Amino acid sequence: MNFATTILVAIATSLLIARQPGLATENVGMRQITAHSKERGADLAVTVWYPAERGGKPVTLGESVFFISTPAMHDALVRHGKYPLILLSHGAGLAGNPEALSWLATPLAEHGVIVAAPTHPGNSGPNRSAAETMKLWLRPQDITATLNAVSEDASFAGHIEPSRVGMLGLSMGGSTALAIAGARIDPQRLASYCDTDMLNQSLCGWVRKSGVDLHAMDLRLAGRSNTDRRIRFAMAIDPAPVDVFDFSSFSGISIPVELVNLGMPGTIPRTTQAGEIAKAIPNARYSTISDASHYSMFAECKPGAAEIAEAEDIGDPICSDGAGRSRSEIHGQMIDMVVSAFDHALNQGR
Repeated sequence: MNFATTILVAIATSLLIARQPGLATENVGMRQITAHSKERGADLAVTVWYPAERGGKPVTLGESVFFISTPAMHDALVRHGKYPLILLSHGAGLAGNPEALSWLATPLAEHGVIVAAPTHPGNSGPNRSAAETMKLWLRPQDITATLNAVSEDASFAGHIEPSRVGMLGLSMGGSTALAIAGARIDPQRLASYCDTDMLNQSLCGWVRKSGVDLHAMDLRLAGRSNTDRRIRFAMAIDPAPVDVFDFSSFSGISIPVELVNLGMPGTIPRTTQAGEIAKAIPNARYSTISDASHYSMFAECKPGAAEIAEAEDIGDPICSDGAGRSRSEIHGQMIDMVVSAFDHALNQGR
C-alpha cells in the first residue's frame, strides 16, 4: 500500500568507479544511531550503512514474508577515509522503513558512501498511523535531525565530507527530497488530497479507513520552507505525492535535482509524475525507466510472495514490475543511475 554506486570517494581523481557486484558484503557496515527530533519531541531511529573494515557481526536487513534480505556487518569499524554522505528517505507502507531499502543502500556503501536513513514515525509496522504519515512537512525535518546526528556521532563525524552531502528519496521519500531542496507544500492541496480517490486510491482509502480528516489536521506549519542548505544535491525516484506542492515553489530550488519516474510515459500516475516539475526546477534532469513500476523500488520478492499478498488482500501488485526484465536487473539500473547522478553533482569543482 505504498507509494510506497558509487559516489565514490575520489582517491587520486574524482572519476566514478564502476559498480562491482562481486564485492563481499563484509565491506559494508551497518549501525543504528538515534537523532533527536525537536519537532516530534522524540528520538528517531537512524540506520547507517558505511564502508567498513573486516569484522562486525553478520546481519540481514529488510527480510519479510514478501521480500528477501540484504546482508551487512553490524558494528564493523568504519574504513579509514572521508566519504560523501547520502541521506536516504523511505516511503510508506510495506517499504516504510530504512531496512526495506537495504538493496540500494548496501551497494552505495560498498563503493564508498555513507548512507543514513531515519525511520519516519508511523509510516509502517505495528505503530503505523495514517495521521502521522500524512504530516508530510515533518519528514524533511527528520532528515535535518539525521544530518545533525550523523555529523556529530563519534563514529562518523571524522569520515564525512561536509561539502559532499546529498539527499535521496523514493516514493514519499522522493517528495521529502523535493521539500528539503526547497519545494513547499500547499496546505490547501494537502487538505483536499483525499477528498476523492482520483489522486491516490490506495493511500487515501487507508487515510479514510483510519478516520483521518485531512481538513481537520493542524496545517499551520505545512507550508513552511524546510530547506537545509547543507544538502548540495537531491534525487527523487517516483516522488509521491507531488500534487500537494505549491508548484511555483519549484522555481526557487537552487541545488541540482535529479528526477526519475518508474514506468512508461503516459502511464505514470499523476501523483508521481515528475516531468513537469523537472521543467520548473532551474537545474534539474528527468528520466524514466519505462519497463519498471512503482513497486520496483521494493526489494526482490520471495517465491510465492505475490500469492501471499493476494491472499492477505494487500491490494497492490507488490511483485509486479513492467515487462521484460527482472527486478534484480531493474535494481541494477537504478543503482547505476543513483551513482552516476550523485557523482556528477557532488564531484563538480573537485
